[in-house]
Amino acid sequence: MQKVYTKIESIVGNVITVRAKGVSSGELALVERKDGGISYANVIKLDNDLVSLQVFSGAQGISTSDSVRFLSHGMQVSFSENLLGRIFNGVGEPRDNGPALKDNMIDITTPSVNPARRLQPKTMIRTNIPMIDMFNTLVVSQKLPIFSVSGEPYNQLLARIAIQAEVDIIILGGMGLKYDDYLYFRNTLEKEGALSHTIMFIHTASDPTVECTLVPDLSLSVAERFALEGKKVLVLLTDMTNFADSLKELAITMDMVPSNRGYPGDLYSSLASRYEKAVDFEGAGSVTILAVTTMPGDDVTHPVPDNTGYITEGQYYLKNGHIEPFGSLSRLKQNVNKDTRDDHRALMDGMIKLYSAYKDSLEKKSMGFMMSSWDEKLLKYGALFEQRMMDLSVNIPLEKALDEGWKILSECFEKNETLLKSDLIEKYWPEE
Repeated sequence: MQKVYTKIESIVGNVITVRAKGVSSGELALVERKDGGISYANVIKLDNDLVSLQVFSGAQGISTSDSVRFLSHGMQVSFSENLLGRIFNGVGEPRDNGPALKDNMIDITTPSVNPARRLQPKTMIRTNIPMIDMFNTLVVSQKLPIFSVSGEPYNQLLARIAIQAEVDIIILGGMGLKYDDYLYFRNTLEKEGALSHTIMFIHTASDPTVECTLVPDLSLSVAERFALEGKKVLVLLTDMTNFADSLKELAITMDMVPSNRGYPGDLYSSLASRYEKAVDFEGAGSVTILAVTTMPGDDVTHPVPDNTGYITEGQYYLKNGHIEPFGSLSRLKQNVNKDTRDDHRALMDGMIKLYSAYKDSLEKKSMGFMMSSWDEKLLKYGALFEQRMMDLSVNIPLEKALDEGWKILSECFEKNETLLKSDLIEKYWPEE
């Protein structure tokens, strides 16, 4: 039986407080205003019988005499094939002017999968981006952040991955997006024909703060259900720093004791509970997570990237419009690149070593040192590597990227200068 409470104790910002019993944390409620308007709210704090609720649409227009009705369940979202090609907001309501979906409702706060039930990650996800496929392979059921700063083209990178990744379903969760960025995602995916197998949950900067905190849960709960039905799902999230900032704003409203830089003390748990949804089910599908984390001031010790680094299996660094070879790390790539092509590992390591030497030569040149013939070769190699491998506009499959790597080496060095195995050189070195 749903109980109705007609006295609101206090209204602070977008948080209202009522006295109620038998209520659970995360429970959903309806706030019915005197003017007939209805707002959803969820329980964010329990203090004996004092219940604090965050109102999704904001507390403006709510008075202390309005009624609050608890629904005896948490936030839910519809799940079915009808979600494909649709765009929703942070509470699962249509943003694309399509019909609302109310069938087969599922909870969005289910626990993570038991680690004992997870399969060892062993399958590559192809993106046709050389700096990912060749040098830092994305693996099924992996959880990886893209560390970047504001102004970098991380949304463009996610859009390319959404278009090119070889998966069954893409779920895009946007948090704190500028409206132009939302339109970019929608128009790009629609133009490239990828929207038909994509589901978008979008929170823009002008939407209520609490909706931002729900986007990862909406995205991952839907992804998990599709995975249980045998689908290979890739979840793309942008931007987890906005998500953490929203958690901080809610914590301040609830007068919680702040931790590092004002973030709540459970920031690590809040991030981990989302990232740990990545899974490969035995006899079913999988969930893979790729999430942008912007670093204020390019500071990797900021609480959000710092905590994220302990949870995830490596990271991509997006800097100056490129995925950086140094610092970027996919710890699970060794699970798959041993099975792609016999030259993958050796070529990957060899090219990165030469690129590191190129950076040294570039520094020598900037300091006015005399360039040797070897330095000149390295400078030529570095320019070609950045143009043909690091440029995010390059769109080629892994095998062609490997062939292109051999071609770059042959244009800059003699065979014996690459320090690669003789049998690989004889097999793959381009003919004159």
